[in-house]
Formats: sequence, C-alpha cells, structure tokens
Amino acid sequence: MITAVDTNILLDVFGADASFGRVSADALRLCSAGGALVACEIVWAETAAAFPEEASFVEAMTTLGIGFQAIDREVAIRAGTVWRSYRQRGGKREGVVADFLIGAHAFSRCDRLLSRDGAFYRSYFEALKVVDPTTPAS
Repeated sequence: MITAVDTNILLDVFGADASFGRVSADALRLCSAGGALVACEIVWAETAAAFPEEASFVEAMTTLGIGFQAIDREVAIRAGTVWRSYRQRGGKREGVVADFLIGAHAFSRCDRLLSRDGAFYRSYFEALKVVDPTTPAS
C-alpha cells in the first residue's frame, strides 16, 4: 500500500500543531505501518519552506520515511483537467492548482492520500481513497 502524504499532515507533525499534531502523527504512523509513504515535489517544496535549512528538512523527511515521487506528464494533465472542472464549477482561487497536482498524483500513482482536506479531494477525485485524521472512519 502506497500512501501519498499531503503538506498539511507534515506541517502538523513538524510544527507540533496544537489542534492537529497528535491526530496527524497517529495517522502517519498507521499509514506507515501499512506500506510506503511518499510525497510529490509540491508537498516537498511546501514543507521545505517551513524549515530554516535544507539539511534539517531532508533529515526530518528521512526520519519519517517519506519518499520523493515526482509528478509526470500524465499526472500534470489530469490535474489540469480537474482544475478546469473546478473553475467551470465557479471556483475562483487561482493558486489552488497545487492541490489538484497533489490529488492527481495520489490518484494516479498511490493507493490513498493522507490529508486533512478529505472533503476537497473526494469532491474532485471521487475514486481516491482519502485518509483524513479529523474525520471518523475516513
């Protein structure tokens, strides 16, 4: 089982978030026990920005066992297609394309996505299994 990990989970854990740190860490451990953990370059970049230096970031990701898995052309095209659907539904946010890349990566290359944005990902990637540590029995 391959679990893609979303940025919000990693920031919860690395930042010891008072509201979500514990549930995100527990969900990360549970997913890790069931197989590999990966993150695409979007998640790596967003998470790296929270660290003061590259070495500490790489060490933290290595400690958690988060592998790097790049987005390919097929995933990028799927993300663009789904983002177009979002815009046609009236979505106004321009910068949200990163979320569609994360979702398309998880949908195309992984078995599930670990994210606190379960409702968002389920609405655009209906067949994607999303583990949301804030939602019972996700």
